[in-house]
Amino acid sequence: MPPKPIQEQPIREHRYEFDIICGLVEENSRVLDLGCGEGNLLKMLHEKRHADCAGVEVSEDKVYACVSKGLSVHHGDIDVGLADFPDNSFDYVILSETLQEVRKPALVFQEMLRVGRKCIVSFPNFGIWSARWQLLMGRSPVTDTLPFEWYEGPNIQFLTINDFIRFCEHKHYAIDQAHYFRRGKSISLFPNLLADSALFVLEKESIQNS
Repeated sequence: MPPKPIQEQPIREHRYEFDIICGLVEENSRVLDLGCGEGNLLKMLHEKRHADCAGVEVSEDKVYACVSKGLSVHHGDIDVGLADFPDNSFDYVILSETLQEVRKPALVFQEMLRVGRKCIVSFPNFGIWSARWQLLMGRSPVTDTLPFEWYEGPNIQFLTINDFIRFCEHKHYAIDQAHYFRRGKSISLFPNLLADSALFVLEKESIQNS
C-alpha cells in the first residue's frame, strides 16, 4: 500500500497578532520584520501605520513575493546576525511566530536589540495544557499553534512562556509588555498553562548590559 502523502499546512494570510502588532507600532515608525515571509505584516504596517518598512527573509521565493508587493526585503539568514543594519536604525524590530524556527535565539535577540529601539516577539506556547497532556501520553504534541508532526514541521525550539521570561531575566532584557492569547482571545489567568501563544515587547532603553 503506498504511503499516505503529507498534506501541507495552509498558510494563514492574516493572523490575529498582526492586528495586535499594528496597534503597538506608532505611526511613521521605522520597522524591520525578521522572517517576514511573503510580507503580509509589513504591507499591513505600511498601509495602516504608514511605517517605513524593511524585512529579512531566508526563502528566495518569499523574497520575490515581497518585492512583488513593493516591499524592501533583504535575502538573508538572521541566525548569522544583522550586519547589514547599523545600530539604532529602527524603531521596532519584529520577530512574529518565527522564534521557534531560529537556531541561535541569543544571537538573534542581541542583534534585534542592537538595531532596534523596541522589539516585538510572538511565539506559540509549548507549555499549554494540551501539549503537556500529549507529552504525558507519550506523544510529540500537535496543537493549533504547533500544527506540525515532529517529522514535517519547521520548529526546532519548543519554548514555553516561562522559558522566555527566564531567558529575558538571564539576559537582563526588560519586558515592557506581555500579551497572552487562547485561540485569538486575550487571557491573563495562568498563561503558561492556558495560553496557546504569547507576544512580548522588549524596550531598549531599559535594557542593561549582561
